[in-house]
Amino acid sequence: MKDFTIFFVALLLLASPLLQVARCQSESETEVVEGGDIGLVGEDALDFGDGSFSPAAGVDTVCVFPKNSARLVMAGEETELLVGMKNDGELTVNVIAIKASVHLPIDHKLLVQNLTAQVFNNASVPASAQATFPYVFAVSKYLQPGTFDLVGTIVYEIDQNPFQSTFYNGTIEVVESGGFLSIESVFLVTLGLALLFLLGLWLHGQFQRISKKNKKAPKVEVGTRSTDASMDEWLQGTAYAQSLSKKAKKK
Repeated sequence: MKDFTIFFVALLLLASPLLQVARCQSESETEVVEGGDIGLVGEDALDFGDGSFSPAAGVDTVCVFPKNSARLVMAGEETELLVGMKNDGELTVNVIAIKASVHLPIDHKLLVQNLTAQVFNNASVPASAQATFPYVFAVSKYLQPGTFDLVGTIVYEIDQNPFQSTFYNGTIEVVESGGFLSIESVFLVTLGLALLFLLGLWLHGQFQRISKKNKKAPKVEVGTRSTDASMDEWLQGTAYAQSLSKKAKKK
C-alpha cells in the first residue's frame, strides 16, 4: 500500500494540466481521453440513488491537490484535484462520476454545500491497471472563510454493479477571494486600534491628574515656632538677652 501511494503521488504531481482522463490499457500502454468525454452536472441534477454504495474489493484510490499542499480553496474560484485509481481486480472498472460535498468539521451531518458533479462518459480502468482523473470544483463565493471538511467520492461500475469509493475525507481551508484581508481581519484591526487609542487617552488623563496634585501640595514647615520659643526661654537672663532688650527700648 505504501508503494502504491508513493507511486501515485509522483504520478499525479507530474501529470499534465491538459490531461482529462487517462485510460490504462496495460502496464506499458496508456490512452488519454480528451475533454469531450467529460461532462459537468449541476449540484442537484445528478442522482446516484441513496449514495450508499460500498467500495469494490481490489480498487484503491488516492487524492492529490497539485501545487496546493496547504489545500487552500479560494471562495468562488475553481480548485483542481487529481484522483488516482488502481484496479487490482479481475474485471474492468467503468468510472461514472466524481462528486464532492462540503461539511462543517464539527458534524458531517451539517451539510454546507453539494459541489458540482463531474461525469465521465467513456472512462475505464482495466484489470491490473492504474488511472488518474481530474476533478475541478468551486465553493460558493458567499461561503464564510474558515476550515471545512471536504468529502470526495468516485462512483464506478464493475460488471454493471454500482460501487463508490471515498478518495478524500479531510479538511480544506476556504479563504476569501481577491485579497489577503478578510472583513473580519479589517474589523479586528480597527477594533484593536480603537482600544489602543482609548487606553492612551486614559493614561494621559491619569498622568495629568497626578501632575496637578503634585503642583497644588503646600510646603509645610515643621517646628520653627516651637524652636523660637524654646530659644527665648534658654536665652533669658543672659547678656545676649539683655542687649537685645536694650536695643528694643532704644527703638
